[in-house]
Amino acid sequence: MPANLPADYEERVYAGVLGKIIGVYLGRPFEGWPNERIEERLGEIDYYVHDKLNQRLIVTDDDISGTFTFIRAMEDYDCDPDLTPKQIGQSWLNYLIENRTILWWGGLGNSTEHTAFMRLVSGIDAPASGSIEMNGKVVAEQIGAQIFIDGWAMVSPGDPEQAADFARRAASVSHDGEAIYGAQVLAAMEAAAFVESDTNKLIDIGVAQIPKNSVLYRMIGDIRDWHARHGDDWRKTFAEIKANYGYDKYGGNCHMVPNHGLIVHGLLHGNDDFQRALMVVNTSGWDTDCNSGNLGCLLGIQHGLQGIDAGPDWRGPFADICYMPSADSGSGVTDAVTQASRIASIGRRLGGSAFEPPKDGARYHFAYPGSVQGFTGHQCVVNNREAPSGERCLAIHFDPLASGTTARATTSTFVDSLETARHFEGRGYGLMTSPTLSPGQTVTANVELAKNVDDAAEVSICIRVFDADDKLMTLRDVPTTLDPGGRAELTWTIPDLGGYPIAAVGVQLVTAPSGGTLYLDRLHWTGAPEVKLSQIPGSMWNRAWVNGVDQYLPKWGESFRLVHNRGTGLLLHGARDWRDYRASADVTPHLIRRAGIAARVQGMRRYYALVLNAEGSVQIVRELDGTTVLAEAPFDVEFYRTYELEITVEGTRITASVDGETLLETQDDALATGGIALLIDEGRTATQAVSVGSIS
Repeated sequence: MPANLPADYEERVYAGVLGKIIGVYLGRPFEGWPNERIEERLGEIDYYVHDKLNQRLIVTDDDISGTFTFIRAMEDYDCDPDLTPKQIGQSWLNYLIENRTILWWGGLGNSTEHTAFMRLVSGIDAPASGSIEMNGKVVAEQIGAQIFIDGWAMVSPGDPEQAADFARRAASVSHDGEAIYGAQVLAAMEAAAFVESDTNKLIDIGVAQIPKNSVLYRMIGDIRDWHARHGDDWRKTFAEIKANYGYDKYGGNCHMVPNHGLIVHGLLHGNDDFQRALMVVNTSGWDTDCNSGNLGCLLGIQHGLQGIDAGPDWRGPFADICYMPSADSGSGVTDAVTQASRIASIGRRLGGSAFEPPKDGARYHFAYPGSVQGFTGHQCVVNNREAPSGERCLAIHFDPLASGTTARATTSTFVDSLETARHFEGRGYGLMTSPTLSPGQTVTANVELAKNVDDAAEVSICIRVFDADDKLMTLRDVPTTLDPGGRAELTWTIPDLGGYPIAAVGVQLVTAPSGGTLYLDRLHWTGAPEVKLSQIPGSMWNRAWVNGVDQYLPKWGESFRLVHNRGTGLLLHGARDWRDYRASADVTPHLIRRAGIAARVQGMRRYYALVLNAEGSVQIVRELDGTTVLAEAPFDVEFYRTYELEITVEGTRITASVDGETLLETQDDALATGGIALLIDEGRTATQAVSVGSIS
């Protein structure tokens, strides 16, 4: 890591993540529109226009999900600077669920990423999976290599050569040719932006990474000439781009070349102004969310939070929240701070320096200026500010509460409503996810009541939980009394909720005779869940599972009927931070090759599992870059018989029992954390209930 790395590296990563999210949310409602239609219907795009088109602001989108998911390859392979395209391809297979998560699943030869995924599934490793030789020039040179690339730049602060090299490796999983060059240019500029603010120097650094005889090198030179000739008239430069490098000259659904040109165009004509640059790139049209997201990330890194906050309130409307559904079951509802912390941690490790997470690694810490991590207020207003202690926190401003009324500030731990779930089930990118907080886990919240409040207030940790009618109800712990200026660490172990998922967590003002401010310094939770999961009234319990099988449905009295036609499917639940626990389930094989229950699940191809093998054995397997049998014993598997399976993971020790008898025990240290899953390999099973609990 360069010696001149800015002291605010983590904050600049956060600004880059915010810029990416803002750009995507800004451009998503009119993606694919031509410039003429945009200007006629919407005018210049200088702020969010989703409401004009009756659309949601916070959406599931491949630009966000892919960017912040595929960089997990670096974490999964221990931040190895020699990470290979093949390993990044393995991460694709782990985090993607075909036709359901992250990508546009447009089919072979139509969607570049879907085509590459099918190559990977068939055993063709990266980089061949994305090559021109395998997929043809038009398919291989579409835009996707660029839209997923920002994370590789942000883990390479001040090192454009490393960023471009990472970008080449990551892009080659699905793309080739000019598409890879576009990814390299952008990644190099973003990495350099941590230490260089001059836009023209950034472009020089970017083009230095690609061949001088490439189309992109020539186009970028042309755009710089047109910008110099036309001055502030961005429409004249856009007309030149359209005439010389437009969609009519580059085939496919969304080619890299025209859209990369618009990013350079917006960067130059933006005049170092976040709002103007995004206006130019979005009003120009074409693949607006992709181009705007990439440019927003670059500008966020280049100019920091001050650049984003210099214009209108870009951040308030979405309050840091983003959706990132994948086969990592607890990741679907997340926030910009969480993703920035992950990326900065990788960057520090690659650079050989320690990452010190704010406030002892608290999940919600509010340490970055303006960050609220999805918290919103009910009968109160929340914002980010310094507490009397001097540290940044969430400030909860409340009016006097009449008797019987309360105020609360909460953030989502799961889908926030049945309406939201149904909305995303009906569009291109679903919102499959599990709750990040479960019964049995212990929540802590550090709070402080402002000194200038006239009276004491009662405060408690609270959760929002779905009920049998798929409506939300609020539950809270016994309140703690805070005198003016008083501090407390609130602690609550979440009780049994009958299997209903937790949608939100936060703090509640139970009594507050005087108006004032409550400061939430941090909120965190630890421990193993204690939960039984089965069919119950309502539907949100069902939506708390991530579906990685061909058919999953509660039917004819079965809580979980799983059908999978080829290979191994998983029905996933839980969060990445689960560590030591026991998981049990009844499993009735109807017709299977293998079936069982998995623990420490980190996706479709990273887990431990206890499996019944129809060939006559019971096994503990590790799925990680292939299947490894860790322990095995003979066992006659009978179809239509119900087996009680239990797997326990504690440190490096893994034990497994069938029908209450411990049959297998082994040691392995490859996977330390993760959720659970029901596993089915080619066939059908039924399960009535799954339980997860601490190890007694």
